Amino acid sequence: MKDLFAKIYKDKGPLGKWASQAEGYFVFPKLEGEISNRMTFQGKDVITWSINDYLGLANHPEVRKVDGEAGVKYGSAYPMGARMMSGHTDLHEQLQNELAAFVNKEAAYLLNFGYQGMVSTIDALVAKDDIIVYDVDAHACIIDGVRLHMGKRFTYKHNDIESLEKNLERATKMAEQTGGGILVISEGVFGMRGEQGRLKEIVELKKKFNFRFFVDDAHGFGTLGATGAGTGEEQGVQDEIDVYFATFAKSMASTGAFIAADQEIIDYLKYNLRSQMFAKSLQMQLVVGALKRLDMLRTMPELKKNLWTIVNALQSGLKDRGFDIGTTQSCVTPVYLKGSIPEAMALVRDLRENHGIFCSIVVYPVIPKGLILLRMIPTATHTLEDVKETLDAFDAIRERLVNGTYKRMSAALIAAMGE
Repeated sequence: MKDLFAKIYKDKGPLGKWASQAEGYFVFPKLEGEISNRMTFQGKDVITWSINDYLGLANHPEVRKVDGEAGVKYGSAYPMGARMMSGHTDLHEQLQNELAAFVNKEAAYLLNFGYQGMVSTIDALVAKDDIIVYDVDAHACIIDGVRLHMGKRFTYKHNDIESLEKNLERATKMAEQTGGGILVISEGVFGMRGEQGRLKEIVELKKKFNFRFFVDDAHGFGTLGATGAGTGEEQGVQDEIDVYFATFAKSMASTGAFIAADQEIIDYLKYNLRSQMFAKSLQMQLVVGALKRLDMLRTMPELKKNLWTIVNALQSGLKDRGFDIGTTQSCVTPVYLKGSIPEAMALVRDLRENHGIFCSIVVYPVIPKGLILLRMIPTATHTLEDVKETLDAFDAIRERLVNGTYKRMSAALIAAMGE
């Protein structure tokens, strides 16, 4: 019999094997200072493109005031206990009602965390006779939720309606045999590519197939749609989304999440979501803070307007300079370059140390081998000067990548790793 830990000692995984070279700088970096367009990284001021504070609420004075007052009034413990037992309050109900109205649904229910809530919602919605059909590029929280499912599941090619239709045909035949139903899952905005899910085309398939539709709109909520109500509003199909999910961790700059649907569906979920039934209630300080943030989303359209001024300037500037930003249809701004993981490390170090630009780096296995993805998140706190400095820096790093500078710089690292 093998030692359970033998595989851990032998293989650290595709990312873990780089830990000694990467940790503390490329992964698990420490950004310091107030959350804003410019922060401090290892003692240097950097333009920060890695914070999901889309609307700039994290350090908005009105938000800080309400958060502070709520902390003084309630502390960080109240209410104690799970919602079903002793953790339920009028303010929890008020926030749920206001969220439901904002996203045009009958009812909503608060979740302590987005990841945890997504996993648990999927688990609660399906039984072993049901079939799940989901986008192959779905977020890890969706994949982990699907893994809990004891029945059949199919993936369809990313944003490929023909592939979805074929898999719905397979799922329909299987559901007829099992006596179950079908749940289709898509993201509103895919967080790496920035593409919107093809929600309008997906709901059109309801005319041909019998399924329910679940949308994870973490990156769309607050940034898309006329009122900021998300990707469903943007595409005019919010009413056809059966279960809508969004997190407070992006546009709301906080902790928590919610699901919204018809009243009867929410009533069922709140009695069957294991992650909420057996977990402490969302603390009051976060509930009060979320009420303030939601009010600002509703009453301060300039926040979203400022965000999109920066988004449009950054994305159009990158395209004008010949950079590949894929097919993003959202604030998420990916920049695709060709190179190895060691080259990516050299490139990002140059970007941070010599140009004062901090953005996230994504490499294999998240994206195919040979590609480097620099993922940028514009916010309402960025300036047009930030954009110009960043575009000039990207011109410089591209030149050094193409002329082999980073390959030469990374040769020693490649040799040390035996690559």
